[in-house]
Amino acid sequence: MKVYTKKGDKGKTQLLGGSMVNKNHIKLECYGTIDELNAFIGNIYDQEISAFHKEILLKIQNQLFNLGSIISFDGKKDKIQLPNVTTENIEMMEKAIDKMEESLPMLKNFILPSGHPTASICHIARTVCRRAERNLVALGQEQEIDNLHIQYLNRLSDYLFVLARAILKENNAPEVEWQKD
Repeated sequence: MKVYTKKGDKGKTQLLGGSMVNKNHIKLECYGTIDELNAFIGNIYDQEISAFHKEILLKIQNQLFNLGSIISFDGKKDKIQLPNVTTENIEMMEKAIDKMEESLPMLKNFILPSGHPTASICHIARTVCRRAERNLVALGQEQEIDNLHIQYLNRLSDYLFVLARAILKENNAPEVEWQKD
């Protein structure tokens, strides 16, 4: 199978299910941003981080792939079986957040997205996750979406924030506090 099909050379692409849409369609914006997020999470995974972090990140990457396929579906073919996002996926991230926070100091000030290269990548992924969440909300204004998908992205951005803090601590790097002046 060739990588290039030339079907998208005129600015259109096919959704899962067969519908043709412009490449700037909100569905593509949604799952394209999720794909971008997945790539950044892959970059975090490829850093020198603990096995615990890698295990969670790999689960998240697979779930993001699932979410992208759900969003890319046009709803026209009943035979297509899609993976699912579940409350268990969200709870897995919440447990990971809780575990990381056990060893972190209470946050008393806003912190800047910096301090260590891997932590900075986590913050980049977090901001892309927030954009994916905004795109999904925008899609929800045009069609019905599962609120669980928004919850998943919202919790993922929380996870990435706490992961950045944990990575700073694990690397003995200080959090850089926001200076108002």
